[in-house]
Amino acid sequence: MFTLVPVTNDSQLRELADIACGIWHECFPGIITEEQIDYMVERFQSYDAMCRQIESEGYRYFFICDGEEIAGYTGFRPEPEEGRMFLSKLYLRADQRGKGLASAAIDALCAICREEGLERIRLTVNINNHQAINVYKHKGFVIAFDQKADIGNGFFMDDHVMELAVN
Repeated sequence: MFTLVPVTNDSQLRELADIACGIWHECFPGIITEEQIDYMVERFQSYDAMCRQIESEGYRYFFICDGEEIAGYTGFRPEPEEGRMFLSKLYLRADQRGKGLASAAIDALCAICREEGLERIRLTVNINNHQAINVYKHKGFVIAFDQKADIGNGFFMDDHVMELAVN
């Protein structure tokens, strides 16, 4: 049974950072280099990075669970001035993909948007992450534009920016 479980304390956030590191190292080889994976995990998915995102950027994190098992995680930032949610993270462990959990998570995020009066979800996805792109397209996301962002240390994020209108 699918549930989103809010990450509300320090030990949960530390567990989330460990899960994020593992997922990134199973998901992104072949899409970006190991060096970039390590850099991006430290910069965006580490315990310290997520603490900063929660405290100063308004992020919220949730475990994606299948029954009692943590299958992955999601993180977002409401952007009410733009009428949208920025979906920063939606990741599942490799052994949990293909079970409908990403779809259920997107449905739950749409419900949060409706509750908070947000009209759409925006996300970025690496242009070579075809599996994720296909999941998002299946859920109704469309590519709004492409962007290449310099994230430092000689690395770039080459992404589609995708959006979903929340009905």
